[in-house]
Amino acid sequence: QVQLVESGGGLVQSGGSLRLSCAASGFTFNKRALSWYRQIQGKERELVATIYTTGGAPPTYADSVQGRFTVSRDDAKRLMYLQMDNLQEEDTAVYYCNLPSWAAGTGRDYWGQGTQVTVSV
Repeated sequence: QVQLVESGGGLVQSGGSLRLSCAASGFTFNKRALSWYRQIQGKERELVATIYTTGGAPPTYADSVQGRFTVSRDDAKRLMYLQMDNLQEEDTAVYYCNLPSWAAGTGRDYWGQGTQVTVSV
């Protein structure tokens, strides 16, 4: 079955950097788009970035992270990354790896367990 496991979260000072990883299994990784979402406490989960298949459309980003976050993938290792630079307090959230329903072809979304990112001022 589909499994998505995030890692790399933690506590960082404002202006610092973190790299999140998402390890995927249970589906044909190199043929699927993937996304990162985040959920700030008390708010709805929001789309952060989407990466398409290698050689396909360029990644897309939320306006709030454009120019600071970079999503990438390593198809051989079945990993997706989110490089987060110049982190700000408002980036504090739980970050989730997502296989979208439209990419999975099964009619449902798949989610990891999430990893906490906390940015201190």
